[in-house]
Amino acid sequence: MPRQADPVAETPAGAVRGLRDESGERYRALPYAAAPAGAGRFAPPVPHPGWSGVRDGTRPSPTAPQPARDFGRLDMAPYFGPGWVPGDEYLTVDVHTPAADDGRRPVMVFVHGGGFVTGSNRAALYDGGAFARDGVVLVTVNYRLGIPGFLDLPGAPANRGLLDVLAALRWVRDTVATFGGDPENVTVFGQSAGATLTGALLATPQAGGLFRRAIVQSGSGTGAFTPEQARRVTATAAAALGVEPTAEAFAPIPDERFLAILPVLAGLDLRTRTATDPLAGLSPFSLVLPAQPADALADGPAGDVDLLIGTNTEEGHLYLVPQGGLESTTEADVLALATRAYAYPETPLAAHRAARPDATPGELRSAVLGQVLFGAGTARLARAHARISGGRTHVYSFGYRSTALNGRLGAAHTVELPFVFDIADRPWLHGDTGLLGPAPAPAGLAARIHGSWVAFANTGNPGWTPYDPQRPAVRILGG
Repeated sequence: MPRQADPVAETPAGAVRGLRDESGERYRALPYAAAPAGAGRFAPPVPHPGWSGVRDGTRPSPTAPQPARDFGRLDMAPYFGPGWVPGDEYLTVDVHTPAADDGRRPVMVFVHGGGFVTGSNRAALYDGGAFARDGVVLVTVNYRLGIPGFLDLPGAPANRGLLDVLAALRWVRDTVATFGGDPENVTVFGQSAGATLTGALLATPQAGGLFRRAIVQSGSGTGAFTPEQARRVTATAAAALGVEPTAEAFAPIPDERFLAILPVLAGLDLRTRTATDPLAGLSPFSLVLPAQPADALADGPAGDVDLLIGTNTEEGHLYLVPQGGLESTTEADVLALATRAYAYPETPLAAHRAARPDATPGELRSAVLGQVLFGAGTARLARAHARISGGRTHVYSFGYRSTALNGRLGAAHTVELPFVFDIADRPWLHGDTGLLGPAPAPAGLAARIHGSWVAFANTGNPGWTPYDPQRPAVRILGG
């Protein structure tokens, strides 16, 4: 049987050639904004000028400048992807669609995680084949990271990485019909930092009309830095670079130098008189906002948006188990974390101990990390959205325990992703150092979780009772 010709889609910016496989068609490295080079790294995203001829959409794009990440014995390459692949034109999306026709299918736009400093849509975990197979157009987004994306600089707009995601959503509105998608049925979803960005969109006025639904996987509605905290990071970065803390002074500095000073920024004490560190020292970058998204939903489109939101039951294990921290943690380590994370640590620490009377110091530290980084901010965002949206909030808790690292990784941060993308059977996710460990994934679990995400994108209902703060319903997934 002769091989079918590669598909060509006619977008408003120009024609693009993709690839066809058994799940549909894939178009890669589509620019949604002009390349952010030089001083443009600290400017708002601007539309791409387009191209003539047929653009090659069969190969991946460069990625945002980013450092390498090491998670000890755990193989996190499927999550972080190839790292930094240099090249200016990285404000791009990949599209995986059943067909580039007039099908007007539901669209899902994925925003990757990575602590606001790493990650890309090239990560193997974000394979869109199952979504395309099930009639969804999947769009995966790259955005600016680290200093170009999130350092708060006088003379530059704040939260440039979030502005990139907004620009990508405008691109989806204007272009996705070319790829068989319905621009009036868009679900934006993200994990970790990408979930925190997704939650912020709910409180962002400029996001109105760009999406109908949102999914927040292990993010936080309270993960933003205050302007005072951001100034502390900016001052430290400027001192390390030997320049004034302005966009003009940062503009000529190469990306390599920005990456070289990241260790200086790691572990900064960001506690102030009015705020604790919402990321507990995990990252010096986050959104910078005068109010937390969970407290500002009335400013954005949240009341008109369906929300699916949840966390994993052992989120903090990712930051301890691969490096042996679950065993080596002392009571002093637990107190140090609580002191960084809570204004008055005694009361929340007592509550954690009461809830886990037999917990080791490492298990207690993991619980505090999970609650501070994800649990508390997720609960606050869920409650706020339920109040403002009237029955359009669905909450989950993911509890399947990975058998990685001698069975200790558990239901850690990121473990839900293979189930959402329905790739939990892939060999490279297994083995003792693979994300899911040596045991096979439970039969049917990935199909059920992925199916709930697809159902939500289609209808706003993942298959369980909406969340009501007075009668909170939380669906347990894989527990």
